[in-house]
Amino acid sequence: MQLFDFVSVKLTLFLIAGILIGFYMEPSIIFTISALLGFLILSWISWKKQPYPRSSLFEITVVGTTILLGVLITTVSLEKQLPHHYSNQKISEPAIWHLKIEEVLKPNPYSQRFVAQVIQHDESYSTGKIILSLSHDSLQRKPKVDDEIVLFSSVEEIKPPLNPHQFDYKMYLNKLGIYHQIRAKPAELTYSTDPSPTLFGHAMQFREIIVSKLKQHSFGEDELAVIQALLLGKRDDISEDIYNNYKNAGAVHILAVSGLHVGILLLIVQFLTTPLTRLPKGKFIQMIVIVFLLWSFAFVAGLSASIVRAVTMFSFVAYALHLKRPNNSFNIVALSMFFILLLKPLFLFQVGFQMSYAAVFAIIWIYPKLTKLWNPDFFVIRKVWQLLAVSVSAQLGVLPISLLYFHQFPALFFVSNLIVIPFLGIILGTGLIIITLTLMGGLPSFLVTAYNFAIKSMNTALGWVAQQEGFVLRDIPFDTTQLVLAYIALFGLISLLSRPSLKKAFVLCFGIIGLQVWGIYLQVQLKNQKKFIIAHSARTPLLLSQIGKQLTAYMGDSLSVKKMIQNFKIGEKLESVRYKTLQNVYEIEGKTIYRVDSAAVFPKQVDVDFLWLTESPKINLERWLDSLQPKMVISDGTNYRSYSQRWRETCHKRKPPFHDTHEKGAYIFIWNED
Repeated sequence: MQLFDFVSVKLTLFLIAGILIGFYMEPSIIFTISALLGFLILSWISWKKQPYPRSSLFEITVVGTTILLGVLITTVSLEKQLPHHYSNQKISEPAIWHLKIEEVLKPNPYSQRFVAQVIQHDESYSTGKIILSLSHDSLQRKPKVDDEIVLFSSVEEIKPPLNPHQFDYKMYLNKLGIYHQIRAKPAELTYSTDPSPTLFGHAMQFREIIVSKLKQHSFGEDELAVIQALLLGKRDDISEDIYNNYKNAGAVHILAVSGLHVGILLLIVQFLTTPLTRLPKGKFIQMIVIVFLLWSFAFVAGLSASIVRAVTMFSFVAYALHLKRPNNSFNIVALSMFFILLLKPLFLFQVGFQMSYAAVFAIIWIYPKLTKLWNPDFFVIRKVWQLLAVSVSAQLGVLPISLLYFHQFPALFFVSNLIVIPFLGIILGTGLIIITLTLMGGLPSFLVTAYNFAIKSMNTALGWVAQQEGFVLRDIPFDTTQLVLAYIALFGLISLLSRPSLKKAFVLCFGIIGLQVWGIYLQVQLKNQKKFIIAHSARTPLLLSQIGKQLTAYMGDSLSVKKMIQNFKIGEKLESVRYKTLQNVYEIEGKTIYRVDSAAVFPKQVDVDFLWLTESPKINLERWLDSLQPKMVISDGTNYRSYSQRWRETCHKRKPPFHDTHEKGAYIFIWNED
């Protein structure tokens, strides 16, 4: 049966189209509601006139209704157009904010961050999400989920990236419906004595109780961190080395409680509840028990977004098994996706959601075709081949997304999956027993030792795989256009191998030729391109010179900017990078850039077009401006903020434009060869 024969698949695609329109175009909510009501009326009229077979007008109105529904739920989820959203009030001045903590984010070296729901702004009822950023203070109480706090503060917009091809944290938060943040100190918070509890808060508290009890046993530090990730979806304590080992080995999905874990758990629970089928209405009772246990596991794992998605999907699978329709896999997965997006449309923009459903669709579509190619008689070989077929199917499904976001591909992923997946069921099953015994206070030490050894062995094995650097393909340039063309080519290839036809061959050729044409176009554009960039960097002055495919980075001794330079190289699809020491004078298209460092040496030449201030030089800028008369003054991230502010005021009086990378980001010169 073809994928697009399912009504659920078509409706899900139309709903996704509506979500994309709602997010990127932001149509008026009044217009959207009016149009939706109009399409609903047309649908009802066309259905009444011709109930069966459905008329073309009815199908068109259903498509329009579904798209507009996607637009509406996205607009409501973004909240900006709702009258009580805090951004529609006067927020330019400091005010009293009443917030409810919804999520504790992973801390960074400078602050602890939280996602908070706005309850009140000054005296006005308000809605909307906001980031609360608190400076580290070990002596002060830290907020927990469900805490309600009051503070007097101003809000600030989330800044876009200050350098080209840096991670766009602003866009990432916008896709979660978050547009501002509040910075404060823990001592400035006042806690409500009677906050209203939520189910999510109870789940997080229960998870923390489990974690605290697990810490009382003699698990290794790295082993306990992996156990928390595998069983409870808590990844905050995983060391960078362990995480990188799993990522480079192609097994990082193991560390996020998702569809793989819940699918294995479903098989375990289904097996354990088989005796219930002997009772009257036993199949129905078994389904209820399975769904209840799956959602209980979601509660134990803290009701995170990934676990809620996975449990929702496999609840649909459990219902399909009850109806004895497990072969309708596309329909089941599409229905679960439609239901999740209907409730949480912004999930569509989360990488975990995209990769999870891409992997599942690929498995149920490609895996049966691979197993038909070869079905060995020997039991062990057959099981190994089936496991490899599942791994290859999943990797083919997520490969374009993985390249788009992470720009690397672990070629030994099949080795990692052969190591982990066969034992993951035992690890999960034993882990749930350990959690139960821990809560009951009766966890035997031999079980702790054995489980700790199993996790340590898995970490060691994956660490060995990750060390095979030659099999990890890194820094692969890949953009959204290539993503679309790659999926077209993949769809054409699998369809052609399944049942050859001229149309499917055309789809495959279109995808492959499209990738080649796009690649040639990018290379031609790159060949004729030159860029000269004064980057924003707090550790060292950084100047990037791109000529065609070659990048030259002028920088100090700091290694902290290497990641930034590498991101720029990948984003611009360059071939190589050369590193050179900083100079004080640069010539660009007949223009002179003079860099002033902490030594504050006055230039010998008088003609200075751009004055670049670095490392907080102690100079009298007015005299420099009078003598050099530059056309622009640029202050980078190595300067003190107070110095930049003083220089800005001076330039405002003396009239030369002033560019501060703290506020405006990198300064970019661009020119093209004729």
